[in-house]
Amino acid sequence: MINYISKPFKWFFKLESSSGLVLLFAAILALFISNSNYADMYFSTLNKYLFIGINNFGLKLSVIHWINDALMAIFFFFVTLEIKREFLQGELSNIKQALLPIIGAIGGMLVPALVYVYINFGDVETLNGWAIPSATDIAFSLGVLSLLGKRVPLSLKVFLTALAIIDDLGAILIIAIFYSGDLSIKYLLLMFGAFILLIIINRFDIKKFLPYLLVGLFLWDFTHNSGIHATIAGVLLALTIPHRKKEKDYSLLINIEHKISPYVAFGIMPLFAFANAGVSLEGLSFNTLLDKVPLGIVLGLFLGKQLGVFIFSYISIKLKIAQMPNNSNWYNFYGVGVLTGIGFTMSLFVGNLAFVDNIQYMDGVKIGVLTGSLLSTLFGYFLILLTPNK
Repeated sequence: MINYISKPFKWFFKLESSSGLVLLFAAILALFISNSNYADMYFSTLNKYLFIGINNFGLKLSVIHWINDALMAIFFFFVTLEIKREFLQGELSNIKQALLPIIGAIGGMLVPALVYVYINFGDVETLNGWAIPSATDIAFSLGVLSLLGKRVPLSLKVFLTALAIIDDLGAILIIAIFYSGDLSIKYLLLMFGAFILLIIINRFDIKKFLPYLLVGLFLWDFTHNSGIHATIAGVLLALTIPHRKKEKDYSLLINIEHKISPYVAFGIMPLFAFANAGVSLEGLSFNTLLDKVPLGIVLGLFLGKQLGVFIFSYISIKLKIAQMPNNSNWYNFYGVGVLTGIGFTMSLFVGNLAFVDNIQYMDGVKIGVLTGSLLSTLFGYFLILLTPNK
């Protein structure tokens, strides 16, 4: 059964694991430039405003906002296509197979958030970052697994991928519910109108992407002006893309997913990493990590993630609610749980939303995310490498 349901995962794993290396290079390059003589140019370029449109019809945003609001909407569109496919036809379509990553993901989101809240309890401003350590970076975590080769069975790679996808779904819900701004009724109505129009196009079984794209562009603009984060437009658009369950039938969803995946994995995500990982390390010391924001993130990612995923999964397996992945043991299973603490892309993204009005905390967010992700990478990698396979 695992060989059948993991076909899309094999393709996805190869793509994500290799893009993880590109992400790593982009992050290192951003750190190097932001601590060099080119730092001023780096930060000023990101803050420059860029107008896209014709005459008075268009939008003017800073470069960093074009990346985080527009390009990341495409990333969320792609992620939601994956989630939809997996719930309809993949690993998550079989409730018995899906239970373990679902339960593990719940623990992996809940415990890190509680750790962060405990560290920041009583501080209203910093408490807003509670969701930052709850996300898992698919590309980075799978990239680390790829370095371990056959020491990690395919079933655990499938488990990590499914868990990270569910994590992304959780992050989408958190962003939509908790990180929306002042709502505009006018644009909310226009947004829902565009979404209903997309559903109608879907019901007419239209298999060309152009109608979806045209309405989707208006949907993004309405969402951007509604007070809900613009990336949610990508989620709503993806939900309306039709998918045929039978392999012989043409699927617009799979067709789009395969076409845009290289651009997302090797273009949008590295560009996001490059634009958001830059932070000045001048004056950085161990005491910096003891500040509430970075400390909550580090402990949430490094300790909260592994404990949440492992404890929730362990209990569900022992109670026979879920099944242990094939050919795995508790050592490498725990090691994979540690790797879920690699937050990076999604954690930085949530951090930008959490402290959009308190940018003085963003350096702490970046330091916390980078440190927590690095610790999870090193500990998870060597734990799997040095423990027995049987």
